[in-house]
Amino acid sequence: MKFRTLAVAAALAALGAGAVVAADEPQVVRQEMMKKVGGAMGALAGIAKGEKPYDAEIVKASLTTMSEVAKAFPDQFPVGSEAGSETEAKAAIWESMDDFKAKSLKFGADAETVLAGMPADQAAVGAALGTISPSCGGCHEVYRVKN
Repeated sequence: MKFRTLAVAAALAALGAGAVVAADEPQVVRQEMMKKVGGAMGALAGIAKGEKPYDAEIVKASLTTMSEVAKAFPDQFPVGSEAGSETEAKAAIWESMDDFKAKSLKFGADAETVLAGMPADQAAVGAALGTISPSCGGCHEVYRVKN
């Protein structure tokens, strides 16, 4: 009985250690970052469409998330992280890293510009998405594998 308990505990510890290592892998980090941006974009879209009420704190948090992620995102693509089936990143990222970084920084700058003018209502959030979405989508067009 004790051996079985110890064996199960050891197996769980090994799985947990594997999860910690995986969490530091660039593919995992950048996927989590994009989930944050997707959530922020979804929150703004819900407000813009009138599906959710305008909430200044949600707008501010969403724009801040986009800005912060955009600044750090290119750093999650070190040489060697292009391999693997768990990524939607195209090889073009590593072939054109300067352009990729510039596109990410533009997205962040667009989010910061909108944040500086803080959209004050549903219509302004819709207009903000008109500013931010092209730079977000433009990067996806060039650097993301379509599923």
